[in-house]
Amino acid sequence: MSGQTHVRDSYRPPFHVENSAETILRFPFPFPEDSYMYSMNVEPHVRGGPVDAMSHTFDVDEHYVGECAEKARILAEDPKRCMVLPHMRDAEWDFLELGMDSLSTDYPEHFTLKKEGNDWLWENHLLNISQSFVFGDEATLPQAPFEYMARQMQGDFTLHDQRENDLWMDGGMVTSQADWSLKFDMGMSFRQWHAPVPKASEMGIFDRGLRFLLMLQYGRPVRRLNWTMTINPRLDTSPENYMIWGEDRASVTPENVAEKVHLRVELQTLYRLPRSNAILFAIRCYLLPIKDIMTVPKWRKRLHRVLRDLDPALASYKGLDLYRSTVVEFLRPYDDGASLSTGIQPV
Repeated sequence: MSGQTHVRDSYRPPFHVENSAETILRFPFPFPEDSYMYSMNVEPHVRGGPVDAMSHTFDVDEHYVGECAEKARILAEDPKRCMVLPHMRDAEWDFLELGMDSLSTDYPEHFTLKKEGNDWLWENHLLNISQSFVFGDEATLPQAPFEYMARQMQGDFTLHDQRENDLWMDGGMVTSQADWSLKFDMGMSFRQWHAPVPKASEMGIFDRGLRFLLMLQYGRPVRRLNWTMTINPRLDTSPENYMIWGEDRASVTPENVAEKVHLRVELQTLYRLPRSNAILFAIRCYLLPIKDIMTVPKWRKRLHRVLRDLDPALASYKGLDLYRSTVVEFLRPYDDGASLSTGIQPV
């Protein structure tokens, strides 16, 4: 991460989120080809990749301070956006260690961690936090270890216990989700929480995905991209608040489409945790308005083609029906039909 973080980002009315040219080009554009169908699309989460958002274990960008502030506001309004079942305590400490080690290694100018046995000192210079604590002793932290660390990281996180040849969502902090609920999914199995996704079950994608994740090894994390679209730069599109954001979908016009419609991409990363043998599922949300996508010729052409030809069942599942045609018509004059390179990189 370079440059200054945006303290004044606003992810609720009056919305105000601006992306630098660097942030636009590091965006994890989700379409490597001109068409889209749901797939596993899993690859090793190694350092580097076609865009800079994939360069570190956990991405930190210019919106870090604003997103952490929005997360804190959501948790103050609804504390049950963070829940962890009691048997996941080892997984909580696993997560805290992974987060602190990764951030302090990848961004030493912003985060520092000093260890003397179990006596640790954590400093988050972006949020002005300095905390000494005893690793493994929850009483020495201001919150439970999972909540403490997740509040200081962009994105959502869920903890999955592996038992009975399945994965069970037994903890999480979820404040920037694309229309799903931690409260509803807590305690569900892998197949249960994926049940609403059309076509994927018939295609056998989730059966293959579960078999793959059950064999996930420590030290070999994986990643994939998922996407939808959101009206306005709103992180919190939860079912609990649908009455607040749902009506936005009917507000798109040819005149405001470039400002209001955002491509919403999740960089999903999964990690086997060492002590608990649980799996951490990290869901990092990125929002990029059509006006910013327009600055990258390859992306604006490819987005036009993907949305134009998208399977109607997938479009409905993603909630695009009210405005997809408006976006397609806006983008159509800017697509000359030229061949585009394979991959998500901007050129």
